[in-house]
Amino acid sequence: MTAPLPPRPPRIPSGPGLTRRGAAARRRPLLGGALTVAAARAGAPGDLRYTERQLYYELCRVLQPLHAGPRRIPYTLAPPIRHARFAEALETRRGELPGLLPPLPPAAPAVRAAAAESDLYDYGVPRLLVCQSRDITRMLIANDLHLEAACPVIAADELPLDPRLVAALARGDALVHVLHDASPAGLACFEQVREAYGTQGAGLKVRSMGLVPRHATTLHLTAGRGPHPYTGPLPAGLRAAERAWLGSGRTIELAAVGPARLLHTVIRQVRGASGGPRRAPLHRRVRTVRETGFLTWPTA
Repeated sequence: MTAPLPPRPPRIPSGPGLTRRGAAARRRPLLGGALTVAAARAGAPGDLRYTERQLYYELCRVLQPLHAGPRRIPYTLAPPIRHARFAEALETRRGELPGLLPPLPPAAPAVRAAAAESDLYDYGVPRLLVCQSRDITRMLIANDLHLEAACPVIAADELPLDPRLVAALARGDALVHVLHDASPAGLACFEQVREAYGTQGAGLKVRSMGLVPRHATTLHLTAGRGPHPYTGPLPAGLRAAERAWLGSGRTIELAAVGPARLLHTVIRQVRGASGGPRRAPLHRRVRTVRETGFLTWPTA
């Protein structure tokens, strides 16, 4: 009777494809391809300029396309990739992305908008856009939003405003828009601008353009979460679900909105609330075109 053979020891997998480093090497080309797709989407249409944070959130939408769900179901998404992995992949591709804005210097001095054109303050300024993020400010300016919307664009860290600009805003019965994150810090930025330049301050009309949690959940944006729940004061105008959302420590950056959507929305909001003449109803415009004639020069 022969003795039973000893059990064979388990085989230990080996090879570069089965180690952690090998797995990371295999994922790198896939991440590089997704980054190329994200850069093309961020710059569309018309070769838009975009920031590094906007490219990161566009990559999140490429890797996790759940943002295309129905708008009537409110939800936000967790980031499918850490920012550190994105930054590592970006370093090898930065020179191949012409629409990407260069990194913002950490200690860049704030420059007041139109400080050299002193005669600008002799006229009324009908609108002003204040952005919480300096990155978003320079992205909007790089895409000529200040020209399209005929609106000065400044960052919140450039406050306080030049007294001459405040006087020009008052002469033009201006509306000051504040563009901020859906976060306690973003809401605090809006409150700071309203207290300084609103009806209790300089007497200007100050309006929040967003983000707020209901915008973020409708657009299905990628959300983050702070290390601790937020227990500070919140504006009374928020809904109960929004207050609970912010109180749980969740935050959403304005950069999570796609560059084209952000530009389109800001231009529409700034132009629509400019206080100018309202557009005539459709039936009146059709009647005017019919009476004028097709491709004829109007006589009146």
